[in-house]
Amino acid sequence: MKKIVSMMALAILFSTTALAQDEKRPERPKMDKTEMIKKRTDDAVKRYGLNDTQAQQLQALNEKYADKMGPGPRGGRRGGGDRQDMRQRPDSAQKQQPTDEQREQMKKQREERKAVIEAYDAELSKILTEDQLKAYKADREKRGPRRK
Repeated sequence: MKKIVSMMALAILFSTTALAQDEKRPERPKMDKTEMIKKRTDDAVKRYGLNDTQAQQLQALNEKYADKMGPGPRGGRRGGGDRQDMRQRPDSAQKQQPTDEQREQMKKQREERKAVIEAYDAELSKILTEDQLKAYKADREKRGPRRK
């Protein structure tokens, strides 16, 4: 009797943990462009202590560069793509190397993005004070290139 009760308890325990793993996590609500711009601006205002004039100028600058400096071709995700899609890909598709044409395209996109970032930084340096700019550059270095 004792064995049957303990076996039933274990079966219930295993089944509930298995069911809990099958539940999907709720997806984050996607921010629209204006919300994203506002959040970026507000974060910078708090982080660097910008005054109202600087905040307005930064808001305009972020609006100007919003389309150019979006999340990028991978949709803001490090690995890119949808996780579900990645799980369903065959192994051969995951190990496939980019062609020379694709490498050239990626190189061109990196160079364009770098030019946009440099232009943004140049305009930003006109808005920020020296101390604020130093703090911004220090933060940028921390985020910096993740791969070398």
